[in-house]
Amino acid sequence: MSRSTGSRLWIGPVLGMIGIAAVLWLAATGRLGWYIHPRYAAFTVTMCAVAALGLAGAASLLIERTRHGRGREADAGAAGRAGGTVAASVDRHGRPARRARLAEQGGWLLVALACAGLLIAPPATLSTALAQQRQLAEGTSATSLPAAPGGPGTAPAEAAGDGDAADGDAPTVRDWAGMLRQNGGVALEGRRATISGFVLADGTDAGSAAAEFAVARFAVSCCAVDAQPVGVPVALAGWADRYAEGSWVRVAGVFVANPDPTSPHAVVLRPAEITEIDAPEDPYVY
Repeated sequence: MSRSTGSRLWIGPVLGMIGIAAVLWLAATGRLGWYIHPRYAAFTVTMCAVAALGLAGAASLLIERTRHGRGREADAGAAGRAGGTVAASVDRHGRPARRARLAEQGGWLLVALACAGLLIAPPATLSTALAQQRQLAEGTSATSLPAAPGGPGTAPAEAAGDGDAADGDAPTVRDWAGMLRQNGGVALEGRRATISGFVLADGTDAGSAAAEFAVARFAVSCCAVDAQPVGVPVALAGWADRYAEGSWVRVAGVFVANPDPTSPHAVVLRPAEITEIDAPEDPYVY
């Protein structure tokens, strides 16, 4: 086995090692959830451990194969010199093995790019630009709230969600978005809520009196690839002059019938208080 051939054989295992190291580092720092649903984290880490054992076995075999190959090359070289022949690095057509060298160089360039992208570049969550490219999803549809005390239209105690409440069962942005799409969300009129997410334009004229924006988050079902933005429409004239798109806010308000008949949202959240906040460590909903 030539030195070049032995080098090429290491490209695949090294790429695998880089991928495993990246996944384990994300898991150790609590950021694996930025890329996959948390319910798959334990399985992913386990599979990485199994793959690491397999790569360790493959590496030991490669080391042994490379050692034996170099020994045979040394014996062949000694025999060639004794016979007065000189080995040339050519392919079967007699041309220099440039393709092999280029393939090897390309492989190691891929290794360098993988190392830079997976181990050196800081991990990042999905961006607002991606949310603009994807249509707001409808959220969950099975979530419901208990009847308001005092009958319909009576506001219950404020419901908080998205990590703002101590109660882990509090509705999230995804839940509110799903409920708003049940019969136009009329059942939510008069109910108060506190939600948090990033500001996302919903296509209405930001400068009009009936301007709306969405308080949105990405909902992850399996991994970041299938993530869809879900949001709650908030009615606020001139919102674009106060809040930059992509900034994070906490909005407390009450759901009311939308006074704008041209809006696709029959019910919107009328804010009583909007507070700018930092993006949470885990910005997604599941």
